[in-house]
Amino acid sequence: MNWYDKLNEYFPVEEMKSRDHMETLLKDKEGVYGKDEGPYHVLMYAEFDEFLFVDYLFVSSKSRGQGLGGKLIEKLKAKNKPIILEVEPVDYDDTDTAKRLKFYARNGFAHARRIGYSRRSLATGEKTDLEILYWAPNHEGEETVEQAIYDHMRKTYEEIHTYKDEDFYGGSYEHTDEVFDFHEEESRKEDILEPFTVSA
Repeated sequence: MNWYDKLNEYFPVEEMKSRDHMETLLKDKEGVYGKDEGPYHVLMYAEFDEFLFVDYLFVSSKSRGQGLGGKLIEKLKAKNKPIILEVEPVDYDDTDTAKRLKFYARNGFAHARRIGYSRRSLATGEKTDLEILYWAPNHEGEETVEQAIYDHMRKTYEEIHTYKDEDFYGGSYEHTDEVFDFHEEESRKEDILEPFTVSA
């Protein structure tokens, strides 16, 4: 099974980019959009000057418990840039979602609680609410970090997620301002990682 099929089998359809989209990103944005692949993993990511974005991380169940996912994250942390990724809101009926959140909590990620993020899938036409997790190498205040993460996510959406969208999907994704919102301090969301941090 090739790298795309592994991702396509694991991730829900509303979260998947098309094969053409991803292959074009690898070609057109060489040096920014990259792939780290092995027998038991596929990691797709974008590396900008100021940050890293994890687009997809797949680790085969055959290698679970061997620390492969943690080693891949440590490899990214060694670049000493903030790392950002998207996750679905916790669904306690979906054990994979809970395991994923526990994994990121264990690896030192935080929840960007002031960022609202809801995007429409061109594959299904449905809106999906997503949460942003991040790891930051320095210890700036939460507000400073989250504002930077918000700006970085907007850049990712514009340069990676919606790249040549009409060519690949026959339609355009929503404008960035319709997808992202930066909440006031008093309106920030509950920390989705807190239940997993305690037991990590």
